[in-house]
Amino acid sequence: MSLKENFMSKLSLTEKIKISTEPYLLPIVRILMNLNIHPNVITLICFSGFVISAFFIAQGKFLIAGIILLFFAPLDAIDGLLARTANKVTAFGAFLDSTMDRYGEIFLFLALTYYFMLKGSPSGILLSFLGITGSLMVSYTRARAEGVGISCKVGLLTRFERLALIVISLILDSIFLCLTLLAFLTHLTALQRIWYVYKKYQEKK
Repeated sequence: MSLKENFMSKLSLTEKIKISTEPYLLPIVRILMNLNIHPNVITLICFSGFVISAFFIAQGKFLIAGIILLFFAPLDAIDGLLARTANKVTAFGAFLDSTMDRYGEIFLFLALTYYFMLKGSPSGILLSFLGITGSLMVSYTRARAEGVGISCKVGLLTRFERLALIVISLILDSIFLCLTLLAFLTHLTALQRIWYVYKKYQEKK
């Protein structure tokens, strides 16, 4: 196995996709650089796309919501690549990106909760609640792990997988199945990260 293959084999699915798609995103990044657009602006545009998608989700217009999300979600990768390419990486930019990511997911699940409230579906409301709490805990466990000096990107359902699942389910009109999977797999991922950090802590001891 070559050095590159060995390196790629150790990366998570999200990181592999990120590296493999960067060459295709670079032309877009160069255009944005020429227009002197700041990475934080792209972050906020990406967030606005999530809000617009949530607006249509609340109305039960899942196909439109899915298409909008499919268009705006990739901006989440472009802002970071733009920051690195244009040498505009800042601590605040990273903080803003992470914060807007969380708010974007909250809006999506809030819209789903509202939709199921109108439908009178207690199970849909419960699954939406479990989905957003699980998603936030996946992100929180990583943040807290990094806060104590442990890199923690492991787990079944990172942000990329969650968004991919939501987009596909919206377009295929299978959101209830999606929420069922998210309700279970996000909390499982959080538990995976807790166990991973525990093992790393024991190794350091």
